Amino acid sequence: MARLRLGVLISGRGSNLAALIAASAHPHYPAEVGFVISNREGAPGLRIAGEAGIAHAVLGGRDASAFAREADLLLRRAGVNLVCLAGFMRILEAGFVEAWRDRMINIHPSLLPAFQGLNAQRQALEAGVRFSGCTVHFVRAEVDKGPIIAQGVVPVREEEDEEALSARILELEHRLYPLAVRLIAEGRVRIAGAKTSIAGASAPEFAFTNPSEERLVSATF
Repeated sequence: MARLRLGVLISGRGSNLAALIAASAHPHYPAEVGFVISNREGAPGLRIAGEAGIAHAVLGGRDASAFAREADLLLRRAGVNLVCLAGFMRILEAGFVEAWRDRMINIHPSLLPAFQGLNAQRQALEAGVRFSGCTVHFVRAEVDKGPIIAQGVVPVREEEDEEALSARILELEHRLYPLAVRLIAEGRVRIAGAKTSIAGASAPEFAFTNPSEERLVSATF
């Protein structure tokens, strides 16, 4: 069975790109990175793509229409089946999003629909939430909208700063993104309106509290 061919759009360091490349190195992983596009010259992620022998291109200095036109052409020529936004810091033209509808996904560092847009980790800390995390979702024209595929959760620690929380969420992203791609590649994800269903998947049968109930009980008694 042919592997799902991924086109990854980046703007910076490319750590989620590296996670997808590492996952695809396993012979039984059902997807592979086929092409990488950056909208920024000198993005560190381009070096990651080059070292892995993956074709890549830079489309910097273009308006939204020109970027969409050229990116679409490159992705189709590369035989891409699924577009993965991985730290891609540019609003995509609505026509491009529609052309790749249900074939383009994004990872965002919050538990959507909470804390959309930039500086999601800072937003979470300022709101005083007890849990944060990351979300993989299908892309729609509205920023950080679209059916959710998978989410990962981390507890927010007392006195934690934005840098520390971001680092822990990023580590979780590197596990969640390859998982979400696997689910799609295996044909297990179905979209129904604003939601998805995952064949053969189930929610964990446990819940967490923050602060921990166990610690509170032990402290009390």
